[in-house]
Amino acid sequence: MAPKKNFPLRIDPLLYQALEQWAADEFRSVNGHLEFLLREAVRKAGRLPGKPKPSAPDEPGGTAGEAES
Repeated sequence: MAPKKNFPLRIDPLLYQALEQWAADEFRSVNGHLEFLLREAVRKAGRLPGKPKPSAPDEPGGTAGEAES
């Protein structure tokens, strides 16, 4: 596995506090939870290499409310 990239992140203290609690609820570190959230957002946006963007039912272009033919 490639080494992880380190970078400084400046974040609002209240946002960090909310992320810290959310991470604890999910049994993750804040760093691990941020990586998880970012990976999910990148995946949903179709930005991961080699992976097509899935069309979710609640997004424009999705299949919600469409009749099957």
